[in-house]
Amino acid sequence: MGLAEAFQEIVDSLPDDWTDLDIDLRIFDEERYIDAAVLLTQVNAQPYSKADWHWRLLVAHRFGHAAAAETVKGTLALLDREGIEGEMFLRGMREGRAEVVQMWGRPESVRREFRRSRSL
Repeated sequence: MGLAEAFQEIVDSLPDDWTDLDIDLRIFDEERYIDAAVLLTQVNAQPYSKADWHWRLLVAHRFGHAAAAETVKGTLALLDREGIEGEMFLRGMREGRAEVVQMWGRPESVRREFRRSRSL
């Protein structure tokens, strides 16, 4: 199974209200580390130093300061296409949070739509 497919399985197993993930990524062939690192810059992968895992990926669902899940999947698909194999581990997940948006001065229709889309 490729990295993109494994990532999609992780995402599919989560509840719909997940907000962000911490995923550890390790590649099997360390000689391909630089090739992988270049591609992973697209999702701001954080390298570990002197650890069993190579990178930490921060993934956001609908909002937040992390890479979008679709972008992470696309980047992992690039690794698959380059023949860079590896494994992932879901280190942590947060769910049920909603973004804070200033609503002062906005019409009631905008407020209702925000509550509806965020299930608040």
